[in-house]
Amino acid sequence: MKNFILLLTFFVLITSCGVRQTRESLTSGDYDSAIQTAVEGLRNRKEAKGKQDYIYLLEEAFAKAKERDLQNINLWFKDASPSNTEKIYTTYLQLNNRQELIKPLLPLRLIKEGRNAIFPFEDYSDQIVNSKNALAKHLYDNSKALLATKDKMSFRRAYDDLIYLNTLSPNFKDVNALINEAQIKGTDYVNVFTKNETNMVIPVRLQNDLLDFSTFGLNDKWTVYHSNKVKGITYDYGLIVNFRQINISPEQVKEKEFQKERQVKDGTKPLLDANGNPVKDEKGNPIRVDNFKTVRATVYEFRQLKSTQVVAKVDYIDFRNNQLIETFPLASEFVFEHIYARYNGDRNACDESYISYFDQRAVPFPSNEQMVYDSGEDLKAKLKDIIVRNKFRR
Repeated sequence: MKNFILLLTFFVLITSCGVRQTRESLTSGDYDSAIQTAVEGLRNRKEAKGKQDYIYLLEEAFAKAKERDLQNINLWFKDASPSNTEKIYTTYLQLNNRQELIKPLLPLRLIKEGRNAIFPFEDYSDQIVNSKNALAKHLYDNSKALLATKDKMSFRRAYDDLIYLNTLSPNFKDVNALINEAQIKGTDYVNVFTKNETNMVIPVRLQNDLLDFSTFGLNDKWTVYHSNKVKGITYDYGLIVNFRQINISPEQVKEKEFQKERQVKDGTKPLLDANGNPVKDEKGNPIRVDNFKTVRATVYEFRQLKSTQVVAKVDYIDFRNNQLIETFPLASEFVFEHIYARYNGDRNACDESYISYFDQRAVPFPSNEQMVYDSGEDLKAKLKDIIVRNKFRR
């Protein structure tokens, strides 16, 4: 009985909160929120006396929502503006969807009044079809007008309207062709190329890698990057990678000599007490412990070094007026380093991580061209970061 009372109390609290929320939505004019809350409250045990408030509120909210929607539709029709076609269509859909939300709950009995709640439903199918056709015609005509302009933002609005039209009425007239036209006209095309302002030859491989925008993944809905100009396309912007300076250090071999000393295990030995006598276990056997010895080595380390620094800048150009929009610095450094070593003494005196250098030998230094090319991965990553953070925007 105690559990039942607790459950009943919880149920009453939940219902009263839902009713209060519904009433607040209704009095504030948010009729559809009131309807939604009431419908959710009536989905279970709609016949319960505690649900009567929901039914009264639902009946009132439905009547007021319907009245307001029909008044708005009447006003939009009188205004006769083509821009109202979408409002009319979506409001008829709203009127219909509201009815479909309530239908599964019917009938809803008002116990005190001895009647069923009244929901005057209408058949809006003709109005939905007619307003949908009117909206489709408006979207089509307006998009055609936008495509006849010379403004890219108008082309993009046309594209969005045509996509909406295609979901509304698939295969409507020549919409698919118009979508393609709007996409092409609304796109900003960026020509990306390099300039060499240094006194050195830039490796062709590096230029090709930098301009391989297929690996960048930078193209978006309205921006396309081309490293090779495509015939028939008018480019809106230019992105120029200007190589300003290339610094390459001399080939260096740095030598270093140092001593290493280490304790290493060398078998075992008897454990002795303070008096020098062997320590035995409980069975009388001598206890043995690890024996360590000190090993030493003289190490001769050779470090091959060569570095390159590539300094560039990225210019954003507006081709429509041949104006410089913005400039960003771009620099990369690549260091070639190879270590090998020799030793006299016991190699075990060195740490395990160092011993591998004793198996190395001197290697040929990379060419200047290879050094510049090896800086390319870092250069490409930084170029991509500049473009991602500084998109071309109208």
